[in-house]
Amino acid sequence: MNGAESLLRTLLACGIDTVFANPGTTEMHIVSALDRVPGMRVVLATFEGVVAGAADGYARMAGKPAATLLHCGPGLANGLANFHNARRGHVPIVSIVGDQATYHKPLDPLLAADTIGFASGVSTWVRTAHHPSQVGAYTAEAVQAATAPPGGVATLILPSDASWSEGGVVAEPLPPFPPAPAGEAAIAEAVNALRSGEPTIIILAGAALGRPGIDHAARVAAATGADLIAETFNTRAAHGAGVPDVGRIPYPIDAALAALAPYRHTILVGARDPVAFFAYPGKPGRQVPAQAKVHILAHPEDDGVDALARLADALGAPALVSQPAAQRPEPAQGAITPAAFAQSLAALLPKNAVVVDEALTFGFPLYAALAAAAPHDCLQLTGGAIGDGLPMSTGAAIGAPGRRIVDVQADGSALYTIQALWTQAREKLDVTTVLLSNRRYEILFGELAGLGAQAGPASRDLFSLGRPDHDWVKLAAGFGVEGARAETMEQFADLFGSANRRSGPFLIELVIP
Repeated sequence: MNGAESLLRTLLACGIDTVFANPGTTEMHIVSALDRVPGMRVVLATFEGVVAGAADGYARMAGKPAATLLHCGPGLANGLANFHNARRGHVPIVSIVGDQATYHKPLDPLLAADTIGFASGVSTWVRTAHHPSQVGAYTAEAVQAATAPPGGVATLILPSDASWSEGGVVAEPLPPFPPAPAGEAAIAEAVNALRSGEPTIIILAGAALGRPGIDHAARVAAATGADLIAETFNTRAAHGAGVPDVGRIPYPIDAALAALAPYRHTILVGARDPVAFFAYPGKPGRQVPAQAKVHILAHPEDDGVDALARLADALGAPALVSQPAAQRPEPAQGAITPAAFAQSLAALLPKNAVVVDEALTFGFPLYAALAAAAPHDCLQLTGGAIGDGLPMSTGAAIGAPGRRIVDVQADGSALYTIQALWTQAREKLDVTTVLLSNRRYEILFGELAGLGAQAGPASRDLFSLGRPDHDWVKLAAGFGVEGARAETMEQFADLFGSANRRSGPFLIELVIP
């Protein structure tokens, strides 16, 4: 058995049966081993940013890692932005990167690179297997490291001779590391804050935004009057009718400061102490008011769901009483606006859908409106590196078969990874992409104003995606995805309904005036 075969057999033994790949020469023996080792689903993407983002979306929905297979340091470098998003979202991924043969690398061939350095910035674990006998053991370690709470990217670098040489050994799965329980002192501190009579807000993130965590948090809120909110961008959140409503910290700095200003106690459950995305002249970096006390109920690596359950019990909070779901709105009519689009999406979203939200500025009203939509899960851009929506939708569709994926996608960020449409067509994935075509980087106009600068001819031109406009329907067709254009809300409603009733991918270009 060579090292490549021991890699695949160990991955399968550890429960990893899906790999997103863009391989090259140094990975040929791994590719060859796929013909001899049954059971691995291999999904080809034509750009490494799609590979990384698809693995991210898959793991969020499947609840286990995918593997990625990339070609040398430069191939890994092409995927770094979406590996960064996965790192920030604590998403488990086992990243396999081929490399030059151990005896060839000292000759400094053209593709030789600092692969370890590239990987280290986005990984919680990095190892190089220099001999086929090490491959299986290191693979099992990589799976264990990727799934260790709170989750992350584990990168295994395989020189080609470690893959093609005989001497591979299949390793047994290693026991997973369970999340740590919150300490009794943390529970007591949160109880005291909630009973202080002072305004208190609980910030949720990670597993706490699954349905059990939200239900326990709602018990606490009902018993104490505390408010609930989520981080601005979240890995996966249960949302929609019947789910206790948890808003999000707004993205714009002034709105975020205003949202958190009333509170004297902030309790973090799997969340970071909230900070602004960027520095702005004369404005604080931390969003929590200076006079507020911050209490950590559960760190990201802790069991936040259990911590919320124990907190609710310590407060004597009664069981959650289900509230009647908010009435779903009617689809909007007429002109396309952010509010009208959010209303229509809430009205028309299929039950049990997965919403991938990379809408950016046009989507600011979206999350609040979808509280009245059919129950769904929402995946967001966790690291701020745009270009994750189309790949994440691709992986989510494979990780959650039978569920409709709805990608609400800004046009500027879609251009980063448009190749994902081809993989959706090739795999016949049930993805509806709503392409928000405003033909400009709208968010940058807001950032320019936030920094006190004025938009002039040069900046307006630099932020424009026109001259010429992108024809998204033709672009989608070029990748094998059928599409159509909507210029009114009525047209959008018709197209969205028909897209979700069909199988396979479909793109709707929503033309924003």
